[in-house]
Amino acid sequence: MPLFETLGLDPNFVDYEQAWQIQRKVHSEVASGQRGDTVLLLEHASVFTAGKRTEPEERPTGGTPVIDVDRGGKITWHGPGQLVGYPIMQLPDPIDVVGYVRWLEQVLIDSIAEFGVLGERVGGRSGVWVNVDGAFEKVAAIGIRVAEKVTMHGFALNCNNSLNPYETIIACGIRDAKTTTLTRLAGREITPAMAAEVVVRHLGEIEKRR
Repeated sequence: MPLFETLGLDPNFVDYEQAWQIQRKVHSEVASGQRGDTVLLLEHASVFTAGKRTEPEERPTGGTPVIDVDRGGKITWHGPGQLVGYPIMQLPDPIDVVGYVRWLEQVLIDSIAEFGVLGERVGGRSGVWVNVDGAFEKVAAIGIRVAEKVTMHGFALNCNNSLNPYETIIACGIRDAKTTTLTRLAGREITPAMAAEVVVRHLGEIEKRR
């Protein structure tokens, strides 16, 4: 089982640049064998992050910071009410990045099921989706990078965050899909702290079989 470190949850929101610096340090230590697999859990202060495929016209201009990052994908938002997880782990040989993403998706699908929410995969699109009246809405995003056989970045699970920031971007570059939260789907308040307890348990269980 990996080591879990909670960097900060409401009201102790974590600055993205600070968390990224910690990620890089932990990644270096995992890659060199100085520490074992580690998962960082947190809530960020409001920020947009732009993956490598983000086009200039996709960048929001409303004043919220936009930070260029070295993961794949396009623009997304992180902020209060959203549980962010950064699994920093050695991948077994041969490296199977797609398999790793599917594994992360399963962790989240199993986790949100405990709140009565049926998560699904959508062909050709990463993350976790929920069928709402015949249309799929995204409840969790996944964006990763693998360097020296060790993963970085990870997942963002919408718990009780505002959806307003998504109105200013084309989240993950997908134009025809809405975004939702666990709180909306479950019909009751679900905080990142509540979700973190469940995600930790399921991530640990699946890690045994990875």
